[in-house]
Amino acid sequence: MSADTPVALRDLAIDVAREAGELARRRRREGVRLAATKSSLADIVTEADREVEALIRHRLSEERPRDGFLGEESDASAGDSGITWVVDPIDGTVNYAAGIPAYNVSIAAVRGGTDPATWEHLAGAVFAPALDEMFSASVGEGAWLDGVRVEVSPQNEAGALLATGFGYDPTTHDGDIASVRRVMPIARDLRRMGAAALDLAYVAAGRLDGYFERGLKPWDFAAGALLVREAGGVVSRSDIDTPRPLLVAGAAALHDAILARIVQS
Repeated sequence: MSADTPVALRDLAIDVAREAGELARRRRREGVRLAATKSSLADIVTEADREVEALIRHRLSEERPRDGFLGEESDASAGDSGITWVVDPIDGTVNYAAGIPAYNVSIAAVRGGTDPATWEHLAGAVFAPALDEMFSASVGEGAWLDGVRVEVSPQNEAGALLATGFGYDPTTHDGDIASVRRVMPIARDLRRMGAAALDLAYVAAGRLDGYFERGLKPWDFAAGALLVREAGGVVSRSDIDTPRPLLVAGAAALHDAILARIVQS
């Protein structure tokens, strides 16, 4: 098998995500130390975030030295192969620091650079170390959870089980809550897990019916968006020229219903 096929890229993402996830879990047992804050006091970085990203970057550069890299915690590099690895070393850092098991390692391979608008999604893996669950996908080959193929959930007459997230900037919370208010008439209930890649993986696996959130970064959704699409769902980004683009994911009809309610004037 060629090393450039989506399946080969997926298998590499799985291997590296598992190794990185084991490191994250080990560091969590040893005790979390905060390294910095980013956009606000609530937006934290742990020393483990940086160590895990360094491991991922090293492993990928060993296997594929010509590829580009876009990670949350280190400088981007362009590469010259046309393929870029988009990495969130610990998605759900606040959960991780607090000892809540809803965190993951997210690794995606895309054709294109650092702008999501130019991407062709090729492969991805989302590994939840505390739960020992591996979600993976490669383009044209479906989405998988620990070797079992998964699909987005069909429409539920009881209403949709939805997930969302809020930004760290308190000035954005009123707008996010307004979006929730608009969507709740079609919802059975709402979840706020705090890890975007895991939310998307759960949509792909049919555990959640849909997901919406503003202000996600490329590494938050690179792998998860492919999971949802390969599981038969739809993922879209709108308002991409604003500081807080909107991402919506779910089965086609539900995706459209969520989007219509959020963007209504």
